Amino acid sequence: MSGSIQDTFFEECEELLEAMDEGLTAVEGGDHDPEIVNAVFRAVHSIKGGAGAFGLDELVGFAHKFETVFDEVRSNKVQLDTKLIQLLLRCSDHLADLVAVARDGGSTDEEHHDTLIAGLEEYLDEEEEELTFEPMGLGGPAAPPPLAIESEKNYTIRFQPLKEMFGTGNEPFFLFQALSELGDLKVVLDESELPGFDSMDMAESYLAWDLELTSSEPQSRVEAVFEFVEGLCELSIASDKDDEEEAAALEALNAAFGADAGPLGSGLPEVTPPAAAPAEAPETDTSGPFEAPAPAEEVKVAEAEPVEQAEAASPEAAKKEQRGPKPTLRVELERVDRLINAVGELIINHSMLAQQIANLNAGDMRDVETELEGFKNLARDIQEGVMAIRAQPVKPLFQRMARIVREASSATEKQAKLINEGENTEVDKTVIERLSDPLTHILRNAVDHGLEKPEDREAAGKSRVGEIRLSASHRSGSVCIEIKDDGAGINRPKVKQIAIEKGLIPENAELTDSEIDNLLFLPGFSTAKEVSNLSGRGVGMDVVKNAVTGLGGRISITSTPGKGSTFTIILPLTLAVMDGMVVSVGGQTMVVPITSIVETMRGSDDMINSLGADGTLLSIRGNFVPICDVAGALGLMKPDDQPPGVYLLVETETGQRSALAVDDIHDQRQVVIKSLDGVCGNIPGVAAATILGDGKIAMILDPESIISAGGTAGFDTERRMSNAIAS
Repeated sequence: MSGSIQDTFFEECEELLEAMDEGLTAVEGGDHDPEIVNAVFRAVHSIKGGAGAFGLDELVGFAHKFETVFDEVRSNKVQLDTKLIQLLLRCSDHLADLVAVARDGGSTDEEHHDTLIAGLEEYLDEEEEELTFEPMGLGGPAAPPPLAIESEKNYTIRFQPLKEMFGTGNEPFFLFQALSELGDLKVVLDESELPGFDSMDMAESYLAWDLELTSSEPQSRVEAVFEFVEGLCELSIASDKDDEEEAAALEALNAAFGADAGPLGSGLPEVTPPAAAPAEAPETDTSGPFEAPAPAEEVKVAEAEPVEQAEAASPEAAKKEQRGPKPTLRVELERVDRLINAVGELIINHSMLAQQIANLNAGDMRDVETELEGFKNLARDIQEGVMAIRAQPVKPLFQRMARIVREASSATEKQAKLINEGENTEVDKTVIERLSDPLTHILRNAVDHGLEKPEDREAAGKSRVGEIRLSASHRSGSVCIEIKDDGAGINRPKVKQIAIEKGLIPENAELTDSEIDNLLFLPGFSTAKEVSNLSGRGVGMDVVKNAVTGLGGRISITSTPGKGSTFTIILPLTLAVMDGMVVSVGGQTMVVPITSIVETMRGSDDMINSLGADGTLLSIRGNFVPICDVAGALGLMKPDDQPPGVYLLVETETGQRSALAVDDIHDQRQVVIKSLDGVCGNIPGVAAATILGDGKIAMILDPESIISAGGTAGFDTERRMSNAIAS
């Protein structure tokens, strides 16, 4: 039981870390809205509380320092300057590392850990010094010891858990442990209601506890220990002193020593001076049942605070608070995958059923065809619904990339900021998980090779801080991800020379700008002069291209010298189902993704023009596009008596158009994608496979790869075509 609860805690940590990163990114951008600061504080506080429930001491200790500094920030005692913001960003990254280590095992860099702790304590030490010595600077006597803290109270607590409490994973031991942190605790078990063994219901709760606590903490602090079992137990708390009288006494003491002296006791109700920080919403942790009661030094409870906060809260905020987050349901990905596979089989079954009906040659099949069309629509609705379940926004992935840019900037001594756009664009979860490494490579290269040194940027009339823009959007049934920097752009003469020196291209090769840019994707290519943590090993951009291609996507580069470069990645929305055009090629039935097709046409002899000895062009409304013979590119034999075929006009990511020559077009339908990984390896020009209605296997083609391997291959094709058109 505890293992599954701990797993759920780590799942919640992912959401809390996401909220923390989002808030810190907004703060870094100059938005110091108190609500944003409070959101970051609550996220760190919730992680800390949950970690305490599972004894993750290192995580608890670091989170405590982190949240304490943020508590000072939200109280306007510490100002958010550039130095502190950068420290908090690094602490955010380290907190994520500590969560990962707690979940997966391993260790963290102790030196880095200690450095961050020391950095946080600088702000805490300064504040403590101010609170300790400021009253003496007023010319009055030194502040007396905090008498209110030493005024202890005796609490009598009756605690009887209901059976529902154990179903949520809460344990009385952790509650008692948290109470013992508040003072001297005595625990007495009451087993008077425990029945005999034969009549005992194992799901029922029979035990109760009588507790006596001697503590200087207010009753509200004691009640906070039982906050997450409220409604799951019978609880009564009584004390021998009145908290209201104690709060009034503390307020009088604070007034006597001046409002600027701050509260006299960390465990007592905090008296907020009139010029305090803006009122915030009443703090209610929503971290679920996984946040254990915190140690005594963790929580500051302000009894007067909720009234003031309620008065300051706007009607809009109150309405929003009442609505709350939308309910969600956690489902194992394996279950969703099984459902997706079942939907894929349903679609295949529909295709087979349609094929069998078509082969019947019956007279009047209109009723059957109508019902079959309804079956098809229902299958598509189910498929789209299931795909929507697995679709997730790219926001968590994009937020993680901000850390990559910070680390790369620090390693290269450059200044860079990442701007995210289209974070709510939804993509298949599998695509998101496999996209992390390619984006990491591209962003590191953008900082290392794309952006200039601050002084060079200043000399070029640019801001000293480089800008990298990461955006996502839906485009024609696909997902488009762009990584754009405002650096120096690609040094094409240098790139070409390096490619010649490494033997990647002939010395006399004539390349277009686009072809030179794409040399970066060749295996072993690197422009780095020295091997570093970021580059210089000849591994990187070729790995990126392979990873994107493995996802059924494409990647391209555009660059303008002096203004920067843009990497464009086009990916399918899902890796399960797609719309395709069923065609015949060399006697074989194949499928071309519909998203890559601009238009289809049937050719004639007067539309075909020769280009040299091995090239042909297709004339389309006064424009010429190169023809790629799909059968020839795939090594298939074509019958000699075959008439001029059908052409599929496709557009590559570089904006170039080509005409794929196929034998015939049969149908446009939805097909289920079956991966070829581990079956027959990588086949040039083939992206995957599918099963048709007649039970036969058809290859799903990759138009861009076919164009590269077919009739338009070669470095000088575009140049030759341009010359032919000009002449």
